[in-house]
Amino acid sequence: MGSRLRATASSLVLPLLSVLVFFIVWQLVAVSGIWNQTFVPFPSTVWSAFIDISTSDNGVRGYAGYLLWEHLYMTLRRVLVGVVIGVAIGVLLGLLMGTIGWLRRVLEPWLTFLRSLPPLAYFFLLVIWLGIDEAPKITLLALAALPPAAVATTAAVAAAPVALTEAARALGASRTQVIRDVVVPAALPETFTGIRLAVGMAYSSVVAAELFNGIPGIGGMVKDASNYNNTPVVLVGIFAIGISGLVIDGVLRTIERRVVPWRGKA
Repeated sequence: MGSRLRATASSLVLPLLSVLVFFIVWQLVAVSGIWNQTFVPFPSTVWSAFIDISTSDNGVRGYAGYLLWEHLYMTLRRVLVGVVIGVAIGVLLGLLMGTIGWLRRVLEPWLTFLRSLPPLAYFFLLVIWLGIDEAPKITLLALAALPPAAVATTAAVAAAPVALTEAARALGASRTQVIRDVVVPAALPETFTGIRLAVGMAYSSVVAAELFNGIPGIGGMVKDASNYNNTPVVLVGIFAIGISGLVIDGVLRTIERRVVPWRGKA
């Protein structure tokens, strides 16, 4: 019991300590005057910007007429839709590529090609094709999420224990039953890893996805604020994306522990 309490305390204290050290170093750098406050504002200045964006005061509502939670909601909605589409297609492709050799040889180079492209490389093409509304944003996020999910699922399916699949076939299981009862459960742990990577890739593409007509949206807010060297608002947006990303990753970890309790145990 004592060792468990110490482990729990350590898991809480160390992250909090690292955050405290970060803010102390930030404050010291800002006070030193090495850089202008336009580049390195005080933490208190960023906090004031956070309060201003989160509230309405003297007829001024948030940033560009939207409160911070409204910007965050629109970004999360876009990420959710894009990730669901990208992960669903990616996992399906991964299952097919992991079980059908010729399909894997055909599609794997295309996935590698797409995975190596930075989002901005094809975002402007999506804008030309789909306009500046929601379609190119969601498509970009889906394309960012698809390769990690597909690659992780393909590798997991291909690495399914041969002994178990052969035993299932020897007992009279059909191909569909083998995939459903042996391959999919064996692949789930690595598939979840791919899903978490897919969410991270989608999040890293948010600012690119919201370059055009991205307000309301955290990425659009960050891009607009950067045009006016409004560093405090840019930092508020970065913190909002990062913290919400940590929360979502924590939720995915919790779901993974519930859905795949055998990970690391078998």
